[in-house]
Amino acid sequence: MSISKILNSLEKSWERDDILLNIKKGLGTNEIVNEFLKKNERQIKELNSLLRPEDIELLNQVEKLSTCESKLINEIKNLNYLENNENHHIMNKKKILPSNRVSFNKISSFMINWSNKFVVVALLTISAIALSKQAWA
Repeated sequence: MSISKILNSLEKSWERDDILLNIKKGLGTNEIVNEFLKKNERQIKELNSLLRPEDIELLNQVEKLSTCESKLINEIKNLNYLENNENHHIMNKKKILPSNRVSFNKISSFMINWSNKFVVVALLTISAIALSKQAWA
């Protein structure tokens, strides 16, 4: 099986909406990842056998990018928390209506769509690199 077919299959198996539902149900991240690894063990082993050192380096870079995104999300969350605490008294005095605030669903939808696009681009990039290397070989 080709790298692109394996990546497409793994992407279908890693439905972000389903993962988010599992998180909301209380499943831990380790449990979710381990279940995914068990369910897709054969394809992951085949993918690993097809990866070259350049692909591994690209995966390392994608992992660092994901770590940066996670830190950014935490910083945004922490900044929002600090601002809310500082402005708590002001908000109480002005009695700002909740409708003036951005809804959680909009933020959640944005983050999921943004993350989905990132994962698809990362997978397509890996696939494109692998296919171009095969074409030049």
